[in-house]
Amino acid sequence: HVQLVESGGGSVQVGGSLRLSCVASGDTIGRYCMGWFRQIPDREREGVAGIESDGSTSYADSVKGRFTISKDNTKNILYLQMNNLKPEDTAMYYCAAALMVTQRIDSEFAQYEYTNWGQGTQVTVS
Repeated sequence: HVQLVESGGGSVQVGGSLRLSCVASGDTIGRYCMGWFRQIPDREREGVAGIESDGSTSYADSVKGRFTISKDNTKNILYLQMNNLKPEDTAMYYCAAALMVTQRIDSEFAQYEYTNWGQGTQVTVS
């Protein structure tokens, strides 16, 4: 099964940018639906962006136009480019993989379809 390790988080000013990376090992991400989720303490994990095995993408309304999900199948890396960051984007960000998903990435049930998770990387916007 695929193992995932996120990096690229940090502290940034409002309006700034960050690019998160998720390096996969043990399997090729080309086989999976990949997603980025975020969570703040005492809140449910929420889906931010998803990319299917065919490359089609979807976004939560809150990040549409500001975040871009992409992947490099040859390097086995998933990315999340985050621009025009806002304080409400502050959260722990996780990448995740699923062989198949049926829910939209912003569905409250989406997280339950993803079977493999990284440890997370913290993003703080102030």
